[in-house]
Amino acid sequence: MEIEELIARATQARENACAGYSHYRVGAALRASDGKIYTGCNVENSTYGLTVCAERVALWKALSEGERTFTQLAVVTASDPPASPCGACRQVLWEYCGNLEVVLANLQGLRRALRLSEIFPQPFDQRSL
Repeated sequence: MEIEELIARATQARENACAGYSHYRVGAALRASDGKIYTGCNVENSTYGLTVCAERVALWKALSEGERTFTQLAVVTASDPPASPCGACRQVLWEYCGNLEVVLANLQGLRRALRLSEIFPQPFDQRSL
């Protein structure tokens, strides 16, 4: 039931989205190795370039609280099929979370669990430097 809890927390976080421009609400819930869950929602800005995705909000909250190891991430949207993290989120997630499990879910109950390496197969990371 760990995944169900994670999806429920991401769904709840989605309700707090500040999506006044796109009206595309996203919620995320990131589980740390100790089981603690950090949530995030997308926060838009009129320039769009300054918008922050739900996945990064959850990650930054966790990092700012001292967490450094993570096991799962749930992302909830209304999209059919469920939406995957954007390229910027994939990059940041890879650097800070490694090959964690990513659960993509939507409001209709569809879900898909993948490893980050499946949606980000050739990451740029410290090995590339």
